Amino acid sequence: MTELVYIALVFALFVIPRILQHWRIPRAITNLALGAGAGMGFHLFHGDATVSLFATLGISTLFLFAGLEVRFDELVEGRQVLVQHVAIRLAMIGAAAWAATGLLGLDARPAVVLALALLTPSAGFILESLRGFGLAADQVFWVRSKTIATEIVSLLVLFFVLQSSSPLRFVAGTAALVAMVLVLPALFRAFAAWIVPIAPKSEFAFLVMVTIGSAYVTRQLGAYYLVGAFVVGIVAQRFRERLPAVASEEMLHAVDVFASFFIPFYFFSAGLHLTPEQFSWQSLALGLLFFVVVVPVRVASIAIHRRLSLGEPLRDGWRVGASLTPTLVFTLVTAEILRDEFAVSPVVFGGLVVYTLLNTLVPAVVLRAPEPQYDDLVLPGVPQLETDQAH
Repeated sequence: MTELVYIALVFALFVIPRILQHWRIPRAITNLALGAGAGMGFHLFHGDATVSLFATLGISTLFLFAGLEVRFDELVEGRQVLVQHVAIRLAMIGAAAWAATGLLGLDARPAVVLALALLTPSAGFILESLRGFGLAADQVFWVRSKTIATEIVSLLVLFFVLQSSSPLRFVAGTAALVAMVLVLPALFRAFAAWIVPIAPKSEFAFLVMVTIGSAYVTRQLGAYYLVGAFVVGIVAQRFRERLPAVASEEMLHAVDVFASFFIPFYFFSAGLHLTPEQFSWQSLALGLLFFVVVVPVRVASIAIHRRLSLGEPLRDGWRVGASLTPTLVFTLVTAEILRDEFAVSPVVFGGLVVYTLLNTLVPAVVLRAPEPQYDDLVLPGVPQLETDQAH
């Protein structure tokens, strides 16, 4: 590839989506469509190492942010409702997996992954959209808590399902994950004690490199990049007192700029792997069926549960449920796993893509919420730099 082609790609990924944003089309969807057009229409960037690397940095950074958003004090505060919410989600995952085995002829393991793809909200996408949802403060609290709690449980289920192909792999994979969870805090402590005093301002590079390394480890375990990146985010968030620079304004701004550049490449890369046979009329019909059946059930279950547990009016519960609808990143990742690990049919894969494209539009259409500004990534409760506020 020539330099001119890459310059044109960067221009397309960052300018065209902003133009289409005027018509409330999420930039993530535009970048996915650009990837599909480049791959299917012009046969460009297939197997391109640079795009693949940038995509890996994008998905890893996004789940790093999701991990950084975890607030255990909030989860403890709402533990009773959250436990009930997670129990309902697990029951729905079981029901959806059972339906997939009967209706789509899938084996148990891919059926569970399919259920996760349909029912797991995309934490990074939702959390970055919250400011535009028009929700009350207590509703924002519950959307944050529920999407984080659901993603934690879904990632655990996904990890163990992918490792359950054999007892040996299950034991080895579980041991490797536990070892990583135990090693990461020690790594952060050693960095704070030995490296920071002699290499100040190296926290950003350390955080990114640990994220990529951990993501690669879980990818090698067959659990994709997102598990490792999410775990690093949780560990880093827990080390804020020991390593205050991890949560400083300068650090967040640096990671902000880093993430804003690479995330579009993930969606573009996902589009590159789409093929025409994945979008037959059967795929479109299946995606529409997923949407009209699953989305109302998800929203209604949240609204009814909130009515029974919190006494909240159904209208308010419906807004919370609609806020938790998008599954974009999680569905794309799990759809790739189903395609690569379980060789599901193009109809099922394409149906999942259609489903997630439709449900990603729900907040913009129903709540009139703008899509998330990935170049404006900030953590709630942490003030932005004045340079950001000026914009």
